[in-house]
Amino acid sequence: MGTSPAATSPSPFSRAEFHVEQLLDLYGFASVVLHAAELLARTALLGGVVFWVALALPLARLLPPGDATRLRRIGRGAVLWAAVASLLCILLTTTLSLGALAASLDVPVASLLGADFMRAAAVTFIATLLIYALALGPDQAGPARRWGLLAAALAVLIGATAGSHAIARTEARPMLLAATGLHQLGAALWIGGLPALLASFRLTPASARRVGRRYSTFAALGVGLILLGILGYWFGYIGSVEAVYGTAYGAMSGTKGILLGLLLLLGGSNWLLLHRLTAGEEGLLRVRRFVEAEIAIGIAVLAVAASLTSVPPASDLPDDRVSWAEVVERFTPAWPRLESPNHADLAIPHLQAQLDAEWQQRQAAQAQKPQAFTPGEGLLPPRNAQDIAWSEYNHHWAGLMVLLVGLAALLDATGRVPLARHWPLVFIGLAGFIFLRSDPEAWPLGEIGLLESLRDPEVVQHKLAGLLVVGFAVTEWWVRLGRIRGRARYVFPLAMVAGGVLLLAHTHAISNVKEQLLVELSHLPLAVLAVIGGCARFTELRGPEALSRIARWIWPVCLILIGILLILYREA
Repeated sequence: MGTSPAATSPSPFSRAEFHVEQLLDLYGFASVVLHAAELLARTALLGGVVFWVALALPLARLLPPGDATRLRRIGRGAVLWAAVASLLCILLTTTLSLGALAASLDVPVASLLGADFMRAAAVTFIATLLIYALALGPDQAGPARRWGLLAAALAVLIGATAGSHAIARTEARPMLLAATGLHQLGAALWIGGLPALLASFRLTPASARRVGRRYSTFAALGVGLILLGILGYWFGYIGSVEAVYGTAYGAMSGTKGILLGLLLLLGGSNWLLLHRLTAGEEGLLRVRRFVEAEIAIGIAVLAVAASLTSVPPASDLPDDRVSWAEVVERFTPAWPRLESPNHADLAIPHLQAQLDAEWQQRQAAQAQKPQAFTPGEGLLPPRNAQDIAWSEYNHHWAGLMVLLVGLAALLDATGRVPLARHWPLVFIGLAGFIFLRSDPEAWPLGEIGLLESLRDPEVVQHKLAGLLVVGFAVTEWWVRLGRIRGRARYVFPLAMVAGGVLLLAHTHAISNVKEQLLVELSHLPLAVLAVIGGCARFTELRGPEALSRIARWIWPVCLILIGILLILYREA
């Protein structure tokens, strides 16, 4: 990336007025984020329908009148909120896809309305709208209304499956369609109903236990369907162990499997608390904390699922894979790079004239039309040894700061070092470091202006990361000083989870598959640790005391591990 020194020389980041075509570079990132939001809303919608129709309404007959009414309202409310979110996400994702496709092909939007993805979106939208209309009635529902809700939910599932990767496959399409449908249904039965389950724990303890026990049956069924879907994905999209670490699709799927294992651990703990152990007041409080963690990790799982749509399946890349020897070579520890190269030695300043000439040729050849757009597609900027050194220097110093934060947080957990409670201030220095050095070709170090640089998804992610760091650092410092109480205390753990989710829901440049994968293999553990650490800090703040004592040590260890991984980061 870079701007031309000549005022008349066009550049990909010229200071001309933004048009839709000029924003195509951001569409890949936006499409993945919106797809993650749509997947989350749809999962909550399907899970909410099942919770209301198959759990709340039948079980309400066995509960005291007050709890029965509240349970039915919880189920209906979950459906209404999820339906509204789903409708909004469908509109946004469809509009984004139409705009990108129309700009890429230079055709009117009306000519694209008959495309297959539009038909699938129309089915999903109409079915979701029907669910919303049926949920507008009273909390109680007769047989016809229940069957209508279930039928509309099935139509949503069919429409979503028809718009998935499976429909585009020429081989094993029926198996992959079935696997996709089972996978999404299983996620809805298990993860989609968790918000309603969490709300139902506000009932009396006896009623809450009955709801939790009944829900565990649906969750167990959901786990079985998810595993069946994974089996189909394995044979259709992956196929071998080498593909797991050798392709981006396999690596992301492996990360998804690790998060699924954490979910199974939490779900199993809840099952024991509700069925085998005496779930008194503290037991139910533990179940609530575990359900909250399940929701956070479930969001991360859905973010990974959305990110998988921006990479080709592993089975489509039989040759261009990273070998185990290359993985071992890249992740062999080396002394961190603590000295920065000069900014003037980076590749982009040296190659700017060449970039401008190539841009002029492309513009002339394409008659000012943007290239066809594929979500997740991108071209890596030119790099030399100094660029690699610059990036490694950034990661290593950031790792040292995060390591310092984790160690200080551990000292603070002992309660014996009062000065250690100011550890959040180190994060402010990290935010300034990210803002200054993360994008050397952009402002303030490079020639690209701030607004122009925001066309690049990577720049946007870096700026968002810097803002997140500043926000949670200041807030957490005030929490440590006792100036903030209430819900504002949760800014830091929520920011950790959000950072991990954003790192999982990223786009992939497919112009250098191997190099991108090696970088991604180092980033995926960071995202998982961030999600775990955020959940642990949230649990520490929420209690009960027995869990807080354990969680108090978990999230600083997560920060320490994140710091170590950043210090060991290499790009060559």
